[in-house]
Amino acid sequence: MLQLGQSQRLTIQRQAPPGLYLADDEGEEVLLPNKYIPETFAFGDALEVFVYLDHEERPVATTLSPFVTLDNFARLRCAETTEIGAFLDWGLEKHLFVPFKEQAYRMKKGKWYLIFCYLDESSQRLVASSKVNHFLDNTELTVEPYEEVEVIITNKTELGFNVIINDLHLGLVYQDDVFQNLQTGDKLTGWIKFIRPDHKIDVVLQRPGYRSIEPNADQIIHELQLSDGFLNLHDKSAPEEITARLQMSKKSFKRAIGKLYKKRLIRIEAGEGIYLR
Repeated sequence: MLQLGQSQRLTIQRQAPPGLYLADDEGEEVLLPNKYIPETFAFGDALEVFVYLDHEERPVATTLSPFVTLDNFARLRCAETTEIGAFLDWGLEKHLFVPFKEQAYRMKKGKWYLIFCYLDESSQRLVASSKVNHFLDNTELTVEPYEEVEVIITNKTELGFNVIINDLHLGLVYQDDVFQNLQTGDKLTGWIKFIRPDHKIDVVLQRPGYRSIEPNADQIIHELQLSDGFLNLHDKSAPEEITARLQMSKKSFKRAIGKLYKKRLIRIEAGEGIYLR
């Protein structure tokens, strides 16, 4: 059957004044309006289209690619607000609806929001929610300590930043482990630092422990190459200075330069900095 909110390959069945009618394997048809018809086509050809509901709540196909699809997270701009809710620009003609009950905070036109797109069972419409934590579950975890994961920054808290882990779980990056500017909606690589007995997950944005030495060492070499072989950073440099320049903690910096020094890849001059050999 036709899948709302997802891209799918449908077959061209027939043509009518409004456009082409496409069908799935079960023969269910949907209209592809004239504006999206390819320059050349033949009946029986398969087209990759996205299916959603038009302004009259009828399924319709488009060759446009939306900014978010069913059961996924995305950062979208609020296009308008009305007495029934907000509407987000998701790259299609009809905006994506966000009911008031699904707004973590009342949305404002022109502002950007991290949302989750889902199919509302009662109306059978694609809608969005900015209450993204409601769509995460830590009951049965699919990650392990030190595992590399994909994270999305959700919001800042007193402790640090909440993150979405692999589109499934809720995690936290503590402020002490943040060495770069983070914004809601940023998609980054992270690592599982610790899993608590209550299934709360601590995440870091640098490979934890000694696993971080090689990536950090590589980054320092790269920075040295970009700086004519010299960085005015050393073990007496302020932690804030190291973080601003290299996006790593002072502890990570000292471990990395120690490894590079043992490999005779750098020269350390006390009070000056490090030189590329």
